Amino acid sequence: MWGAIAITYKLTCPLAQQTGLGARIVTSAVFFAVGTGLIVQVRRSLLRELRQIRQIAGAAQNALLRPLPPRLDGLNIAAAQLSAERGAVVGGDLYEVIATEHGVRVVMGDVRGHGIAAIGTVAAVLGSFREAAHDEPDLEGVLRRLDRALARHLRERARAEHPASGAPDPDSPVAEEFVTVLLLEIGADGELRALNCGHPWPYLLSGGGVRSVSRADPLPPLGPFPLPTELPFVRCGQLLPGEALFLYTDGAEDARDGRGGFFPLADVLAEVTAQHPPPVPQSILGAVFTALLRHTGGTPTDDVAMLVLRNDRRPAPTPSGARPATTHPQPTNYPQHNGV
Repeated sequence: MWGAIAITYKLTCPLAQQTGLGARIVTSAVFFAVGTGLIVQVRRSLLRELRQIRQIAGAAQNALLRPLPPRLDGLNIAAAQLSAERGAVVGGDLYEVIATEHGVRVVMGDVRGHGIAAIGTVAAVLGSFREAAHDEPDLEGVLRRLDRALARHLRERARAEHPASGAPDPDSPVAEEFVTVLLLEIGADGELRALNCGHPWPYLLSGGGVRSVSRADPLPPLGPFPLPTELPFVRCGQLLPGEALFLYTDGAEDARDGRGGFFPLADVLAEVTAQHPPPVPQSILGAVFTALLRHTGGTPTDDVAMLVLRNDRRPAPTPSGARPATTHPQPTNYPQHNGV
């Protein structure tokens, strides 16, 4: 349309044929207006397309890492993620909480690398967990399903990147990719059972302070090594009513300030928990993220995911005069396999 206006003016308007100063000024003004209108039109079109692309990308990313419900089977839940890649909602971190007949099952993971490049692996692991959490009666079966799903995903990527050879190149990033995974199961009585493949252990937040739920050595991450024949889960004690679990990816503890200092996550959690007794998941999450961004001076260099679960279930009634039973985490040492 704008081009047609310019051509019509040039060919049909008598003023455009004149060479006087006034005619040239008018002609220049007309063409300037036409050019400005064209630029504005193109800008509006690009912005409209950009908004549509962002809406589609946001819907796709929310479907992949879907928002968690605020309450699930008596647990108060808050979760958030910050991608290191600008413009991305989902990065290389993953989490999910599902209520099953076996208890509430939680996965927290971290894919090697960050940003959009890791989304395919996140989709493979999360998709497998969402099915296995309901199908498998124990955490061992869930973990083996995740391991098979990851191996299948890496093989498909290898074939796509190297169609001629049909096998991954040793120097390919696919051959080096791994995922740290923490599987957690919360029973009806609050009993905590876990399988950990190279992931940080969660923190337990209670009136007594902040402590790690376990000190057991984790298994290697999924991907580089096969899972051992036996996978004994770790008993992590009990999540009592009013207590909370703080799960996170290593991007939180590894975040550095301008002088290279690491983010003091445990100290921040202790301070926040003391300020908000009993621990409120939403308040804890907001305070920790605020402190993290202040520490790094902006967006961290690695993806960060945090998940807070508070037990809001009513305590089981106890006989008159009897003290409620409490349990404490029992460290479990994994057997050594292949020197790992």
